[in-house]
Formats: sequence, C-alpha cells, structure tokens
Amino acid sequence: MDGVVINSTDMHTVAWERYLAGLNVNANGIMSRMLGKRNDQIVRDLFGPHLPQAEVDRHGSAKESLYRELMTPVLEQHLVPGVAAFVREAAEAGIPLAMGTNAEPLNVDFVLQGAGLEGLFGAVVDGHQVSRPKPDPEVYLEAARRIGVPPGDCIVFEDSPGGMAAARAAGARLVALLTTLSEAPQAALAIRDFTDPRLPEWLAAQRPL
Repeated sequence: MDGVVINSTDMHTVAWERYLAGLNVNANGIMSRMLGKRNDQIVRDLFGPHLPQAEVDRHGSAKESLYRELMTPVLEQHLVPGVAAFVREAAEAGIPLAMGTNAEPLNVDFVLQGAGLEGLFGAVVDGHQVSRPKPDPEVYLEAARRIGVPPGDCIVFEDSPGGMAAARAAGARLVALLTTLSEAPQAALAIRDFTDPRLPEWLAAQRPL
C-alpha cells in the first residue's frame, strides 16, 4: 500500500520525527530504518529490542495516529498517479485483487477509504495477520491463497527493497513502483506510476504459467 497506492514515505518520516522529538529520541536515519518494515520492528529498533509489547503497541499507535492527522488534509494529493483508475478498471474487469502490506490495519482502512478503493480488493492481508512480515513472502503467499490464484500467476506491485524481496520469494511477477527507489533491476518492469504507457503493454503480454 505505502509507496504503491499512496506516496507516504515523506509523511511517515515527518510523523516519526515529530513523535520522537517529543520524547527526545534521536531520529537520525529514520527513513531508511522504517522503509518497508512493520511497526513493531521499527519501534524496537528505535526504543530497544526488549521493550514490552504493550509499550511497542503504545508507541506505534501514537505515531500512526499522528501520521493520519498529518495526512488527512492532503491524502488525495499523495495518491500515486493513476492508481485509483487502475484498481477500479481491474476490479470491473473481474481480475482478482489482493493487498499485502506491513501497514497497520487502521492505516489500511484510512487510505482505502480516502482513495475511494474500499471493497475492491478480494483480500487484504496486513502486517498483523502474518507471523513473519516482509521481506518474508508470507504476506503475499497468504494473499494469493485467499484470492485463489497460484503465486506464480500473481503480479505484485512493490516499491521497497523488502517488499520486492518478498514478492520474488513468493514466486510472483514483480512490477516495481519507483516512488521510493530510483531503480529496481530485479523487477520485470519498473515504472514511475500507473500512468506509464508501458504498463498496459506489459500486462497484455502476461500469460498463466
């Protein structure tokens, strides 16, 4: 979701910086430390590996609440160009759609509702529904299982190194969104956004394994 449906890296970075500043915690390198990771991983990286789960949850919830507060008035401006039309057209064509994300459930609902995409995904697998977050392939294997499509016949759109590794480990075909990285040589196709004219041509050439 993050970096594919919505350009959120900068806003997540700002939210973490503001939250950590209030606690006098050093936020140096926060963007690279958070990218593609689940909240519990980020919190333990920042506050220590032995932090009690209740504290992990409290810090994560507080930061995500701040993120949603900051993003609410500008959410539409941060949607990846062309993504809403792409998802709607695929859903109308009867193509099985799933979302696999490390994001918090409240953030998933927040973004899908804000983008007008709620109800279009046959499955949504968030970071709390799997035991091993990306870069482990579990989230994508579970998403494929829920929509009844072999992983090898799935096309995964990803922006982060961990997410791309997860997609490839799942055996899916990878399309990289260059919203976060400048290149993705491991992807079958790398595009800036969903308006890239190469995307429909590439999709039309795909066949089941």
